[in-house]
Amino acid sequence: MSHAARRLPQAMLSPRPKPAEPLQDGGIAQPAATSFAAPVAGAPPLSSLRLQPLNTNVSLREQAYTALKQAIMDADIYAHREEIRLDERQLSQALGVSRTPIREAMSLLEQEGFLRTVPRRGVFIVRKTKKQIIEMIEMWAALESMAARLSTLNAADQDIASLRHMFDEFLSEAPAEHISEYSDANIAFHQAIIRLSGSHLMGKTLENLFIHVRAIRRLTISQSDRAARSIIDHMQIIEALERRDTELAERLVREHSLNLARYVEKYCDFLD
Repeated sequence: MSHAARRLPQAMLSPRPKPAEPLQDGGIAQPAATSFAAPVAGAPPLSSLRLQPLNTNVSLREQAYTALKQAIMDADIYAHREEIRLDERQLSQALGVSRTPIREAMSLLEQEGFLRTVPRRGVFIVRKTKKQIIEMIEMWAALESMAARLSTLNAADQDIASLRHMFDEFLSEAPAEHISEYSDANIAFHQAIIRLSGSHLMGKTLENLFIHVRAIRRLTISQSDRAARSIIDHMQIIEALERRDTELAERLVREHSLNLARYVEKYCDFLD
């Protein structure tokens, strides 16, 4: 997982990727991974989405869907108030394919709630209001706490023990000194609890929430000494899982996420 914030700018994107060049066998030479960024009038500078050219021997729509979805999930969509606009032409150039699979992939992502089309303006990554974010975190708290409960019943000892190793490098040094790395470890920890539950359906249900909850976790983890407090919470959760204390593990995980919801309610007015 990249530590860098990735965002796609509104309107024209630059630098422009070099167009694909024909090969002697009739194929297309794929350009190198492309990073784009361009200023929007009145907006702070945005960094980039990084996209690899697609393999033209596999379903282009599916590849475009996977690449765009991952790029959207990696983007810091709440780092600025401005929405992130996707430019079909630039995406086509970056991925090395025609606009058709890009358009089809974007249509699928819109159906899933990741994108929205604004007439005469374009296609934008969906941003949620503060109220919606709080509701999503509350839903996450309910499902992740059930996942913790199931983990005490279903997960292998070695899998639970592996959770400790996610934070080895932060036990001797303050998480705030490595906030980007800690942010990634924090997010991976919550994903791991869902995975350890053994419930595939739970993971699929949380997928559409994840993009927004992860973005808010990443954005707030460096504020008000939240990183230091979160690692204490994580250690307590791991201990409860190791002891197979079902009720305690469930309660600790739920309270951990609800604390984030309370923080967003109190301090994240920029979401409105």
